Amino acid sequence: MAKFLIVEARFYAQLNDMLIAGAKAAIEAAGHEADVLTVPGALEVPGAIGLAAESGDYDGFVAIGVVIRGETYHFEIVAGESARAIMALTMDGIPIGNGILTVENEAQALVRADSNQKDKGGEAAKAALALYDLAVRFDR
Repeated sequence: MAKFLIVEARFYAQLNDMLIAGAKAAIEAAGHEADVLTVPGALEVPGAIGLAAESGDYDGFVAIGVVIRGETYHFEIVAGESARAIMALTMDGIPIGNGILTVENEAQALVRADSNQKDKGGEAAKAALALYDLAVRFDR
């Protein structure tokens, strides 16, 4: 049994709860277990994953959060830089599923977070599980 860490940027509590529920369900359905770690925002998610990966306590990770476009350029920075940093960690061989939603409004986020609709938390966990399986296959 593998152990996964779900790292959430706790900004939109209701949406995050839905994303986490989807991620946990996918991980548990695969026969693994998951812990949850909360960080202030999406920009802190990759750093937390990097620190946790160094600990060796986890086999894979799921990044969870919601970034909603506002009136300033801040959306582009948060969305782009968090995704870039997660991809950099993934390229270093860390199994990560990126479930940080980047949307125009809360209605779009709700559809994507709901496990009965788009279930992006579950999809991110399935991506992490697939990368974990590859890491095992390639003996990493």
